[in-house]
Amino acid sequence: MEVNQSRDQYGKQAIQIQLTNTTDTPLTVTATRLRSTLFEGDISWEAPAGSLELPPRQPKSLPAVLPAVSCGRSEGESPELKATVSYAAPGKDPVEENTGASDPFSVLPRNADELCIAAEAAAVATIVLDPGLEVAADGRTAVVRLIITPATPGTDAQSLTIEAIDETTLLAQSPAAPWPRNAAVGAAKQELPLTIRPARCDPHAVAEDKVGTLLPLRVAIGERKGVLKIAAPNDLRGRIYDFVTAACAG
Repeated sequence: MEVNQSRDQYGKQAIQIQLTNTTDTPLTVTATRLRSTLFEGDISWEAPAGSLELPPRQPKSLPAVLPAVSCGRSEGESPELKATVSYAAPGKDPVEENTGASDPFSVLPRNADELCIAAEAAAVATIVLDPGLEVAADGRTAVVRLIITPATPGTDAQSLTIEAIDETTLLAQSPAAPWPRNAAVGAAKQELPLTIRPARCDPHAVAEDKVGTLLPLRVAIGERKGVLKIAAPNDLRGRIYDFVTAACAG
């Protein structure tokens, strides 16, 4: 069993559990379960039709939603990972078997870190992208706005600073209007205008986009640093796609 994550699962608290049948006969799988010290509950998959046939010597990727994250672990602590598979071989009774599991791309630690950063940031402020898009007269650039609304005054919140904003596979900053750096979240609501331009104009830029409208903020919350990903709402995502298509055509 192996853990992975497709591009369209980024920012959606979902992963893939990859099962490989190492036998020479088909197996009927009904459920899998991963247990990691990074999360409070099991990471589970159950066959939507009751069972799934796993052909001999072939892998299959099964989608699974991540449970609530556990943020109390010590820095540098190695997460424990265990797995269980419920399956049946031809002509045999179903069994539940513990098996080995690996996370070669550190999918679970990365997601856990991002979820903990998101939870800590939410305690300080709500950060969203405004659904509006202001396209320049020449159509080459546009402005999106990052809206930062502090938590209720009087709460014992940590400091939050947006140290930098990373470009995406679809959006880049304009050299004439660089994105802000080291923006501290204070007691008042803020709007950070971000001038954007297409990062790529190949024919598949929009058609194949998965994470191009998922904006990565490099933040510092107290003594902790990490990446906070802000997803564009559906209306804005459509407007960005239209803008990139028109800007590239021009």
